[in-house]
Amino acid sequence: MGNKLQVGILGATGMVGQRFISLLENHPWFEVKVVAASPRSAGKTYEEAVGGRWKMDTPMPEAVKNLIVRNVNEVEAVSKDVDFVFSAVDMSKDEIRAIEEAYAKTETPVVSNNSAHRWTPDVPMVVPELNPEHLEVIADQKKRLGTTRGFIVVKPNCSIQSYTPALHALRKFEPTQVVATTYQAISGAGKTFKDWPEMIDNVIPYIGGEEEKSEQEPLRIWGHVENGQIVKATAPQITCQCLRVPVSNGHTAAVFVNFKKKPTKEEILQCWADFKGLPQELELPSAPKQFIKYFEEDNRPQAALDRNYEKGMGVCIGRLREDTLFDYKFVGLSHNTLRGAAGGAVLIAELLTAQKYITAKN
Repeated sequence: MGNKLQVGILGATGMVGQRFISLLENHPWFEVKVVAASPRSAGKTYEEAVGGRWKMDTPMPEAVKNLIVRNVNEVEAVSKDVDFVFSAVDMSKDEIRAIEEAYAKTETPVVSNNSAHRWTPDVPMVVPELNPEHLEVIADQKKRLGTTRGFIVVKPNCSIQSYTPALHALRKFEPTQVVATTYQAISGAGKTFKDWPEMIDNVIPYIGGEEEKSEQEPLRIWGHVENGQIVKATAPQITCQCLRVPVSNGHTAAVFVNFKKKPTKEEILQCWADFKGLPQELELPSAPKQFIKYFEEDNRPQAALDRNYEKGMGVCIGRLREDTLFDYKFVGLSHNTLRGAAGGAVLIAELLTAQKYITAKN
């Protein structure tokens, strides 16, 4: 790619916004041109606005330190300087829906990390390896918005990516029932142990709204486009429990599954080893070469050891075995702020760029 696309980050000072900043440093296709946040941060340099709240393990990139933070509510002013935006704003769902549509209507594509538009019928919710065909609904969304190049695409909840890709690779065996318990890192709440000392030596058996998302969002990913809308799948039945655990990064899932056509263990392992999606075929910059990795060791995957597999963009699986009540059980792990949040959104933007949904404005 020649000239890099100019990118804006909405909600740039928060934890996910910071992750976008760090991921886009030296990106081969994209360059951060505009950082936008709440009015209280507007007018400061990015370094001043973030202050001591930089939460990434790597230093703040030099290229963004002196960017002047824009007011995210000044939609026209922000939009005119960028080719597309990543959205990680911290607002109410109604406010997020409104502001993301406002940006789209300025003919600025929006790739959102937020949940507000995940169930808008003509907004695709995409894991690029699993359901890239849902992007075709963008044409209908543009008609509704009255745009020629502006639209919204969202990524799904971070927790489902620890197990949904593993199940997706087995869809030919027709999973019928799934029980999943997720053990979710504190960064999923935008926290570190410094911010949230009460999580040390603790487990909280409730994360608001998370179980509903974990049960329903895979069905939307496995749905289909019909009459300009995404129609969610009706199977498998999924039930989830979601627990917050004292881990910095990495969501783990313990999964039990029944199949209509029960595979052998060898067939399952082969499906996982062979699974590739469009990002791998297109060799997108952020795509993991091997999306799903299976560990033979009984004590893997572990968050501390394996969350950064494929730079945090792969999914790790282990402990596959037959079960006394279900056909099989296994454990999954994904990096919740990389594959599950900002990294997943960057991969979506790369796919949209490769397929010419996102292009330079000028």
